[in-house]
Amino acid sequence: MQVAVCGPADATPAELAHARRVGELLAGQGATVLCGGGGGVMAAVAAGARARGGLVIGVRPDDGTEPGPAELSAYLVTNMGQARNAILVWSADAVIAIGGSWGTLSEVALGLRRGGIPVVVLGGWRIVDADGRPVPGPVHVDTPEEAVRVAGVAVPREP
Repeated sequence: MQVAVCGPADATPAELAHARRVGELLAGQGATVLCGGGGGVMAAVAAGARARGGLVIGVRPDDGTEPGPAELSAYLVTNMGQARNAILVWSADAVIAIGGSWGTLSEVALGLRRGGIPVVVLGGWRIVDADGRPVPGPVHVDTPEEAVRVAGVAVPREP
């Protein structure tokens, strides 16, 4: 299973902690982690996954001249800017968004438009319609463990 983990490069300490834990949990269950190949949430999820021996693929928005996080197992250079978000989402069996930025919002939207895959939001965007009602689609969760479970990866319950 491949899970895209999305989030801002300029992340809060809580978002970084959540991302690292999500990476650990995904790798612990043998899932491949896909991310945008940058800093912040992307680097934290990569570090968490690699700490558990996981495979992490970064889908880079640039031309690859600047190094990405050292924790990436491999990366794809797209030179497509934010358009690379579509490649990231279409390569995934589930999307977990941690925190919020405009790029993260686009990944949530692309996952929902794609359909047929879980789109999970942990501490990020809450999308409402013109009347202020939540837009159906993304599943909001409170913990990294819930995020990984809702994404479809079985997480052992801790005693």
